[in-house]
Amino acid sequence: MAAIKLVYIGGGSARAPGTVAAFIEHARYFDGSEIVLVDLDPERLQIVRALGQRMIEYEGIDLRLTMTTDRRAALAGADAVLTAFRPGGFEARRLDERLPLKHNVIGHETEGPGGFFLALRSIAVLREVVADMEQLCPDAWLFNFTNPVGLVSEALAHHSPIRTISLSAGPLTEPRAAVAACGLDPAQLDALMAGLNHASWTVKHDYAGASVIPQMQAALEQVQSAVNVTPTHKRMVELACRFEALPAEALTNYYYTAEVLAELQAAPRTRAEQILEAAPGYWEHYAEQADADRPALDPARSRGGLGELELAAQVLAAVAEDLDQVYPCSVPNLGGALPTLPPERVVEIPCLVNEEGATPLAQPALPTNVSELVQWLGAYQALAAEAAWHGTRAEAIAALTANPLVPDAATAEALYNDLAAAHKAYLPERLLA
Repeated sequence: MAAIKLVYIGGGSARAPGTVAAFIEHARYFDGSEIVLVDLDPERLQIVRALGQRMIEYEGIDLRLTMTTDRRAALAGADAVLTAFRPGGFEARRLDERLPLKHNVIGHETEGPGGFFLALRSIAVLREVVADMEQLCPDAWLFNFTNPVGLVSEALAHHSPIRTISLSAGPLTEPRAAVAACGLDPAQLDALMAGLNHASWTVKHDYAGASVIPQMQAALEQVQSAVNVTPTHKRMVELACRFEALPAEALTNYYYTAEVLAELQAAPRTRAEQILEAAPGYWEHYAEQADADRPALDPARSRGGLGELELAAQVLAAVAEDLDQVYPCSVPNLGGALPTLPPERVVEIPCLVNEEGATPLAQPALPTNVSELVQWLGAYQALAAEAAWHGTRAEAIAALTANPLVPDAATAEALYNDLAAAHKAYLPERLLA
């Protein structure tokens, strides 16, 4: 393909070395291209660039890696933009996960009030990003990995002309994890998921040519007593057996709310607090590998490890090379491809990806026994996206009240007050007044 300029916003994150490694792995599609790393932290940018450049040199491939803290300078003339960032970093995520627990509500990175406030912060930045793109690279594609993917892509779809494909690896990895928990070989699973980001179910789940559900049902009792299977995976298997479809991992928050809340409240640290503790070790490892003769990312010492955000490299290649390949993408539900949700809603379903972008492929309606929650979350997604893009404080509280994990309006307002105060530096004034 012709060489391109790819701008990676979030290129100084702990996941960035693995993302660069993924593009190196698919370098045959990107010969002669430039990847511009953009971030607010120049020191971490320098580490990522040094490590990435060392990997490029070791592999002997034709890629150019540059860096800048000036987003607008980077975007000028870009052909593609990859966004994968977290406003406020892991300290903000710590607050998203910790503060809701004080109100007896699940604290989660992308779900409930924590996910809502991540959306408020992320969409505030993405409004600026797409405005810059409209001026500086209006024909560029935006490949978005910024969470919460569903709410972010819903907002972008209705308010920006920039061609956008939002991505998450969950539909590829989560069904395999549930099957593996049953002692089955995940490599033999042929699964497709449909629904919303973090709220989808398999519409195909074949294993060696037949439905995997009977084998999972046969293994259920053993899975529930297994000490080496996480509580989350036990719940996913139980849901699969009950509803005869494999769920997205995050759906366990809605079907086992009391159990999950109790576990989170009893845990000594949130997931973000664990990552904050591990983060210095990630950067130490990256700096070591930047000077290594044979640079390699150790998954145990990396945030995500080798091949992080690989789906972005695959989808970008499919668009640039007109490959007609099928990948899970979050895009508008054109033509009612998923009958469960309205055509204007952004859905996460299998899409045909080529130079035209990501075209959603027609899927069967989700079964009635799981569709109601997906529809509820879809309505919340629409309200939250609008509030984040141009809403007031009152509209944001109303949207948060519509979230299934928030029990009532009084709790929604109390949650909003606490989280808005904690994240004041990252929120527009209209959401604080």
